[in-house]
Amino acid sequence: MEDFEFISPTDKPALVAVSNEASAAYAKAALEEHGFKVHMVTTHDKMESRFNQVSYQVVVLEEMFDNSAPGENRSLKMLQWLPMTQRRYCTIILIGGTYETSNVLQAYKESVHCVVNYNELNILNQIVHKATMENNAFTNTYREIQQRIFQKG
Repeated sequence: MEDFEFISPTDKPALVAVSNEASAAYAKAALEEHGFKVHMVTTHDKMESRFNQVSYQVVVLEEMFDNSAPGENRSLKMLQWLPMTQRRYCTIILIGGTYETSNVLQAYKESVHCVVNYNELNILNQIVHKATMENNAFTNTYREIQQRIFQKG
């Protein structure tokens, strides 16, 4: 069982589920540079447990996380099958060797916000910024419309 950790209202929690140590270090550094409180996990069970405990703003997940074969990543499948009400507020970034960085069609196919190739982890800082800003812009518009509907109802 994992230790309980307090998350304050001002914290910006992020979850990194990356097995490759060098890639995990890039992800952690990029997120911390943007002020995120980063939690690192190394197994699918820990990923699912952590994700269900905290409302993460960003999740960085590796295509082959926890030695998954292509198409068999349990953590990715869990995120893909979440109801939109749970996924809407979380920016999901998928790292892998088969992706073209920021390819919108590949991201859409994987039901994530952004894909990143291992060869371009050096610009992960900018990618995190861009992906979170785009997701926040959509989410803010959605929240405003939702609030107007509730006020009229």
